[in-house]
Amino acid sequence: MSKAERHGKILELIKNEKIETQDELTNRLCECGIDVTQATVSRDIKELKLVKVADTDKNGARIGYKYVQSGRSELAEGLTEKFRSLLKDIVVSSDHAGNLAVFKTYSGMANAAAAAIDAMHYSSIVGSVAGDDTILCVLRSEQEAREFSELIEQTLKC
Repeated sequence: MSKAERHGKILELIKNEKIETQDELTNRLCECGIDVTQATVSRDIKELKLVKVADTDKNGARIGYKYVQSGRSELAEGLTEKFRSLLKDIVVSSDHAGNLAVFKTYSGMANAAAAAIDAMHYSSIVGSVAGDDTILCVLRSEQEAREFSELIEQTLKC
């Protein structure tokens, strides 16, 4: 099996199943007839830019973690229509600097928007702080801060 085919199978597995660990992914690949080592799976995870995100039930309660492919589409997955609408009504602008994302809101509305952001349970957000009209989100990397800021900016334009 080629690397591209293996990558395709990995993406299929994480899309259709809750895969929490490298060992679990390695075992599932072996069950599918793909003989791989944990080291190969580790490299594949890096190459595919997979990240662990909080997994939630239909009520939004955290029920563990799962692998997803990083990028706007996975970020957007956590941004339900309810949160999109709320953020669109409250957030005025979005920006980032380093690993920080900063959102300006209407006066007195930052806490509500920060609560919506926290409810996304996006694993790359280390924490958020809300003032009167500003939210500061600390993310794990500069790239994730940029992607998150861009996602919110896109939401504001819709």
